[in-house]
Amino acid sequence: MRTRPLKVALLGCGVVGSEVARIMTTHADDLAARIGAPVELAGVAVRRPSKVREGIDPALITTDATALVKRGDIDVVVEVIGGIEPARSLITAAFEHGASVVSANKALLAQDGAALHAAAEQQGKDLYYEAAVAGAIPLIRPLRESLAGDKVNRVLGIVNGTTNFILDKMDSTGAGYQEALDEATALGYAEADPTADVEGFDAAAKAAILAGIAFHTRVRLDDVYREGMTEVTASDFASAKNMGCTIKLLAICERAEDGGSVTARVHPAMIPLSHPLASVRGAYNAVFVESDASGQLMFYGPGAGGAPTASAVMGDLVAVCRNRLNSTTGPGESAYAALPVSGMGEVVTRYHISLDVADKPGVLAQVATVFAEHGVSIDTVRQQGKDGEASLVVVTHRASDAALTGTVEALRKLDTVRGVASIMRVEGE
Repeated sequence: MRTRPLKVALLGCGVVGSEVARIMTTHADDLAARIGAPVELAGVAVRRPSKVREGIDPALITTDATALVKRGDIDVVVEVIGGIEPARSLITAAFEHGASVVSANKALLAQDGAALHAAAEQQGKDLYYEAAVAGAIPLIRPLRESLAGDKVNRVLGIVNGTTNFILDKMDSTGAGYQEALDEATALGYAEADPTADVEGFDAAAKAAILAGIAFHTRVRLDDVYREGMTEVTASDFASAKNMGCTIKLLAICERAEDGGSVTARVHPAMIPLSHPLASVRGAYNAVFVESDASGQLMFYGPGAGGAPTASAVMGDLVAVCRNRLNSTTGPGESAYAALPVSGMGEVVTRYHISLDVADKPGVLAQVATVFAEHGVSIDTVRQQGKDGEASLVVVTHRASDAALTGTVEALRKLDTVRGVASIMRVEGE
């Protein structure tokens, strides 16, 4: 075993960073044996140096993250501060000064992953980021390495624990959205400002990363269709149960049937109770991968939290340190396919539409005519009426999102349609 330690700079020492530091300290001997050399925590960059950080030598603490990554003797920089800047500049500086990088920064990778990969390649360094998607669940490495010889056609998953906890509570207890969110906040699953989670921004960043790896195509955050879950109601869950479904906020990345393009999207959807993702409860994550040779694979586990995310970081750290010892690098960006990323209008799926209509003869015929005129085939219809008011629930066969959008716009113009109460996609069939 080499006696000179590999030096690690840690950027950020919050929930995840402090857990990374703890594991590096308490499992130092095991890590050295697995890597082939000792690993030394050489510095920890933080914003609040006065905060007591148990188990970390105060002499390692610094507020000058730039100086830390530019030291020249650092082998690996672990970035867990999040956000775009200063993380982007710090990672770029780390490459330029001889360090490889392990990151958990999904937002940055979704926005500037191509540029960061290019910077790493130019300097002959590694960029690993297993922790950026689905916490402790090994997902990026299987897609990037284990399935490198296969053709992935679809990635469908729950990649945000906060939203899954909220929707699971609404499903199992009948709670409304706000009540379920309040419970998630009280338990620490939701941030004080939950916008990134409940509006789908977090999941969309992860979808961009997954799509890029799965389809060997550059997919940026702006390419991902995003729809939050704040409008999901108890009535939607009641309708889902009538169909033998539940509702999940899904990240869906798929290759077109002709293989000529890809799409990436995040939105609430009904999925059959028979689908493996329907049974994912609480704050857990799960991702379903469909490919030509291996068929259907499912990855399941805790998708967030200090310890699970730190586990993914440490896995990357071990891999990168081994590469440093062997003077090699792992797989970089694979974007050779360069497939076009299609818009949401080209996505084909089923739909569940709930309409508030006048309770009088001929309404159903008018509605059916609108669907037919836009080429959207109806699978089932359920109508309930009382005292001149009625609800009409229509479930369609597969149709393009563009056709469904045109249908809804025409429905809103009918005098007999009081309003479109809900539109939900039906996936997983």
